[in-house]
Amino acid sequence: MSGPLDGLLVVDLSRVVAGPHATQTLADLGARVIKVEQPGEGDETRGWGPPFADGVSTYYLSCNRGKESIALDLKDPADHGVLLRLVERADVLVENFRTGVMDRLGLGFGRLTEINPRLVIMSVTGFGHDGPEGGRPGYDAIVQGEAGLMSVTGPPGEPSKVGLSVADVLAAQNAVSGILAALYERERTGRGQVVRTSLLASVVAAHAFQGTRWTVAGEVPVSLGNDHPSIAPYGTFRCADGLLQIGVANQAIWRRFAPLAGLDPDDPRYAALPGRTARRAELTAEIETALAAAPRATWLARFEAAGVPAGSIRSIDEVYTWEQTRSQGLVVTVDHAALGPIELPGPALRFDDHALEPSAPPLLDEHGDAIRAWLEKREDEGREPVAG
Repeated sequence: MSGPLDGLLVVDLSRVVAGPHATQTLADLGARVIKVEQPGEGDETRGWGPPFADGVSTYYLSCNRGKESIALDLKDPADHGVLLRLVERADVLVENFRTGVMDRLGLGFGRLTEINPRLVIMSVTGFGHDGPEGGRPGYDAIVQGEAGLMSVTGPPGEPSKVGLSVADVLAAQNAVSGILAALYERERTGRGQVVRTSLLASVVAAHAFQGTRWTVAGEVPVSLGNDHPSIAPYGTFRCADGLLQIGVANQAIWRRFAPLAGLDPDDPRYAALPGRTARRAELTAEIETALAAAPRATWLARFEAAGVPAGSIRSIDEVYTWEQTRSQGLVVTVDHAALGPIELPGPALRFDDHALEPSAPPLLDEHGDAIRAWLEKREDEGREPVAG
């Protein structure tokens, strides 16, 4: 398919979420992504469920659109040779094995760059490839705990996991950024390089203001539920028929919001942000007393008219039926080889000059014969195969 990365070949040795999500983004952007999977089993997420759709894991479908699949046993000399022939022609290789596995498979980074000096290698690990705990296996939930995310999430005193694989997805987006930077540098140097990221690095780098609360101010952040530690009112509030979100992030918004909630914007208790934050519980009680007079739809209309940021708390099904979601290309229809037309979450980027139209996630080894035939054709055109 066409896209900004049209013409790039990506060899995807990754499994589960972080690596596959990164290579899915590259596929969305137009790269040709060849996913290498274990014969008979494939990516382990092919077996993760329920839910399954006619035997197909919806988990696997979530991060493998736009790819081709070839099944290769990397311990088999013939299949190992096929992989090296792909490496010779690739622009990017992505792997997320534990540290040392690539070397044991005869795929050390030195060997790969010897075969193809222009190759960009992206290595995604759980906790980093070196350091005192480098090489630890890193699943998303474990890293959310180790990297401090759970300590600032959930009700007070109850560390909670984010309901998405956020460590994996952050690592995936950092991987994409690193790959694109290395490809840009390759235009100047003519050489690829090894780029690394990890789930730990990606979560710590995303701490933002929670990190500097400790590194600069010496304050250890704690979980506050849906409240913001530095801004009030900012979070979830109860109205006559349920909950809504309100974000009063500056003084101008406060002065528009306060009269709607029956508050005096110049009340000395709340006039300045530090006072509102210090009296958060008292302020919330007064706001919810006012909100109890009308349903959510009424309040959202009033806040929108006044320029006060507010919103619903939607369930996942409501998000995907929301007209705004669909207007942004965030739901795509693809034709799956086994399931027929299905809807998937769409890419987050839009380009005025390219219509990103992802294809369906592949069946295991769906493109194996075609990929081998393509390699043979390339070699018949004069390129020598690489020894396995």
